[in-house]
Order: sequence, then structure tokens, then C-alpha cells
Amino acid sequence: MSASRSSLAALTLGAIGVVYGDIGTSVLYAMKEVFGSGHVAFTPDNVYGILSIFFWTLTTIVSVKYVLLVLRADNHGEGGLVAMLALASQSVRDKPQLRKVLLMVGIFGTCLFYGDGVITPAISVLSAVEGLEVVSPAFKKAVIPLTLLILFMLFWVQKRGTAGIGKFFGPITLVWFVAIALLGVSHIVHHPQILWAISPHHALRFMWSQPGTTFIILGAVVLCVTGGEALYADMGHFGKQPIRLAWFSVVMPALTLNYFGQGALLLDNPEAVKNPFYMMAPDWALLPLVGLATMATVIASQALISGAFSVTKQVIQLGFLPRLQVLHTSETDTGQIYMPFVNWGLFAAIVLAVGMFKSSSNLAAAYGIAVCTDMLITTVLTFFVIRYAWKLPLALCIGATGFFFVVDLAFWASNLLKLFEGGWFPLLIGAIIFTLMLAWHDGRRLLNASLRADALQLPAFLEAVFIAPPARVEGTAVFLSAEPGTVPNALLHNLKHNKILHAQNLFVTVRSHEVPRIAASQTLEVTPLGGDCWQVVVNYGFMQNPNVPAALGALKGLAQPLEPMSTSYFLSRDIVIPTIGGGMAPWREKLFAQMHHNASAAAEFLHLPTNAVVELGSKIEI
Repeated sequence: MSASRSSLAALTLGAIGVVYGDIGTSVLYAMKEVFGSGHVAFTPDNVYGILSIFFWTLTTIVSVKYVLLVLRADNHGEGGLVAMLALASQSVRDKPQLRKVLLMVGIFGTCLFYGDGVITPAISVLSAVEGLEVVSPAFKKAVIPLTLLILFMLFWVQKRGTAGIGKFFGPITLVWFVAIALLGVSHIVHHPQILWAISPHHALRFMWSQPGTTFIILGAVVLCVTGGEALYADMGHFGKQPIRLAWFSVVMPALTLNYFGQGALLLDNPEAVKNPFYMMAPDWALLPLVGLATMATVIASQALISGAFSVTKQVIQLGFLPRLQVLHTSETDTGQIYMPFVNWGLFAAIVLAVGMFKSSSNLAAAYGIAVCTDMLITTVLTFFVIRYAWKLPLALCIGATGFFFVVDLAFWASNLLKLFEGGWFPLLIGAIIFTLMLAWHDGRRLLNASLRADALQLPAFLEAVFIAPPARVEGTAVFLSAEPGTVPNALLHNLKHNKILHAQNLFVTVRSHEVPRIAASQTLEVTPLGGDCWQVVVNYGFMQNPNVPAALGALKGLAQPLEPMSTSYFLSRDIVIPTIGGGMAPWREKLFAQMHHNASAAAEFLHLPTNAVVELGSKIEI
């Protein structure tokens, strides 16, 4: 019992550091953007109304939608948009057209995650560093350079891994939540009646009396729940109970107290709207608070960067991106990965965002639309999961998700008003990545179709080879093939140029499935082909790390055991030639051909020993 409680406490502390960093730092800018917009007059009734809207937005979207409903829709214990997409697509696999639409919608939502991944670190760190302007206006010129320096250091240390410093994330973020709660309480004690803003009638009165203003400010109100989707995305790491416990015992109370404290401050001093969060602090606490806020925003950004690596790997597994270089930064934790291309691509886009928008208020215009679109997509996918996977009554499914759909739609529509002020930026990033993903997915489909059309059947080919067999050499050859049962091009080139066949040959196809994990007993499918040759299919879920040598090491019944020093891995490095009148638009075929040419990390992605890999290829038209 004691060990169980200790484990729950550790997981809860970890969830506070990783899951809630983003939503926890929203207090830096959310209230400022609502009142700083100029749409809401400073009256006591308006302050009460806005605070009530904040509280019930947190309650409705985070407490009810994500904590009580969406967390139930786990995919074998895993969460996140990719897991939800796989679960929804599996639930309608008997409806191919609907399944295709859901896949496209879900993949587009995943692409928007990268847009959010650019805006979140930029606005979080920038808003923290802007606290220096409250200390002294002389620091204004240093804000952007210092922000870029902090972000550069954050991305630079990614290659070293975060296992060493990750253990401090939970305690530091817990200190952050305690600090923001105390800041709020210090002002609430002067206006204890502000706590009556919890009553929903204040929110309803504001919306009834000012419907137009309400619709406009929803685009800023949504900033208080950005990061809420991390509850679902990180469910596989911490579990439902620690995430729920952290939210209701620490995060929700701290956020509520801080927002209400900012409201109390604004009642006393409307001029504090310039930066209500920092102006809550006494002068002696400003610099320490800026330092703590910077650490909290760096931790929030780190969680998002790690999420970008994880999501990219999952999308690769599902076949929507080429195999990129994946480096493991921990010998014990396989989830600790570093992807150089993703890392520096994100950093370049973040530098562009900071340089273009220059302040957290300007970035706030770009923030929200990607998050709201993802929230809307999550609600839609949840409907298909509970209707077709859980088989719940239609009326109950519509009732459970329809309310949240309307709420999400209202926030999304309000954010459309900011489309030309900056909302286009994350949408553009998402659209570019969506274009790349579709080009790769459709290009691979055409390439595999071309390979199948020209392929020789492996059993018949081997039978012909063994009539007059070539010289056999010691060792094992592992031929990687996209399609089981067909002759890999690498084998043809090996026989043509080297005129040899290894003593033992494995024809291996790696397959990824729309489930998080494949049981160990179902990982390998082995078919004997005769002549010490075997067809092997290695199955993985989208959350697993493909490791072909480790999987093949579990094979039973081979003529000789696999020895690292005597095993060679043959990869087909085919050159794709775009053709006129192919299956895609010419520009998409050229894009796929370029992506295929640059996709040189298959060996690393599959954990193949690079000193034992032989690449042979040919030209293929699509």
C-alpha cells in the first residue's frame, strides 16, 4: 500500500511537470489579452463576468471534456490525437470512405500540432521574459535577444537528452503553481467578494448583455485552456489517475486563484492591464518571479518539443512521413529520443515567429486557431469512437459530444477573426506539413503498386535459383522488403553483381499497425521457403521503437543463430522517376521523388548496425 501511494505521488508530481506546464503558464498572458484588447470596459460587473467565463471555460473544456470524457477513450492505454485517430479509423474499418475522411481529418489535426509547437515556446518564453519590462523599461530592448538565446539553448541541449534534468521538472512546476496561487491569494484577501465570480450567473449575464463582445473575446479566453490537450496526449506516460489527481488537487485551484487575484488587482488598479500577472507581485519579488516564470515556460516548451519528436515517430510508423534520423538519448528509456531534423526545423520556425510578431500580445493573435481546430477534431473523433467502437446509443453519443462540439465551434469561429492578424501562421505551417505527408503517403502507395506490378514471386524465384545455385558464402543475409512474398531488388543486384548467396537468407518486411503496441507473441510471422531461406514479417505498433536485429534475435528454428559479425543487411535504395500522367499531380510526384531521395535514415530508424548495411538500388517510375 505504501509503495502504491509512493508511486502515485511520483506519477502525479511528474504529470504536474510534463502535462500541465503549458496550461500553467497561460496565466502570464490570457487575462492581459482579454482586457488589453479594448473590447471590454473596466467595470466591476465586466471583471466578474470575465472571471466567471474563465472559470467555466476551464471547468467545461478541461475538467469535463478532457478529464471526464476524453481520457476514457484510450487506445490500449495510450492517448493523443494519433492514438485517437487510430482508434476512430479502426472503429469504422467497415466503412472505407468514412475511414478515409477520418484519416485525412486526423492527420491534418496532427499537422496543426506542429503549428502549435511553434507558437507555444515562442509566446511562453517571450511572455516570461517580458516581465523584465515591468522591472524596468530599460530592459525592453533585451527582451527579444534574451528570448532567442533561451530558446537556442533549449533546442541545443536536446541532443544530450533530458533524462538528467527531467527529474526537476515536476518540483519546479509545483513551485510555480504554489507561487501563482499565493500571488492570487495576496490580492483576493483585499477583495474576497471576487470569489463570487465562480457563480455561472456572472458569465451568463455578461454573455446575455454583450453577445457581440463575448464572441470576439472568446478568441482570447481560449488562451486559458491552451495546453489542455496535453492531458490526453500524455496519458500513456502517467496514467489517468495521476493526471486527474494533479488537475483537481493542484492545477485547477492554482489557476483559479491566480486569475481571480488578477481580477481583484484590476478592480483596484485598471492600469495594471499592461501586465496584470507581474504587477500582482511586490517589487522585491519581480526578478525571482521572472526567473521562475522563465523556468516554467522552458519546461512547458520542453514537453512540447518531446511531444513533437514522439508524434513524428508515430506518424512515420503510420506511413505518412519518411524514416527520419532518430537518436536515442537514454540507454534505459526508449522513449527518450532526439530527431535533429524536427528539432532544428522547429527552432527555425520559432525564430521566424519571434522575429515577425515581436511580442506576446502579437503572438496571441496567432495562438488559438490551431489549438481550437485540434480540439474540434478531437471532439469529432471521440464521437466515432464512442458510437462505433463502444457501441453506445446514438442519442447518448450526440448528447455527449454535441455540447462540446458547439462549445469548440464557438471558440474556433471566434479565432477566425484573428486569421489575418496572425492566425494564418500556424495554419500555414500545418498546411505545408499536411502537403508533405499526403505526398509521401500517396507516393509510397504508387511506388509499392509499381513494385508489385513488376515484382517476381519469391518462392518461384528461389526455386529457379536453386536449380543451378550460385556459390554460398558463410553468414546470414537479411533482405529488407516493402512487400512480403516478392523478390527484393537488393537480392537481384546481389546475384547479378556478386554472384553469391549467403548460407542463410531472411527476407524481412516491417509492418506498422494502427494500434499502439503489438504483443511479443505476435511480433514475428515466419514462413520457411526452403534452402535455408525464410520469409519474416515483423509487426510493430505506432508507439513502439522498431528494432529489427532485436526482433530477429528471437527467431527459433534457424539453421544457424544470428551472429552480429556474420549478418549483413541489404536495403533497396531505389531512385524514383516522376512520369507524366502518373497517379499524382506532376509537382507532387517531383516532391515525393525528392523526399524519397533524401530519406536515407531507414537503417538508423530500424536500429540496423550501420557497418553491416549494404544499399543496392534501381530506377523506378511512378
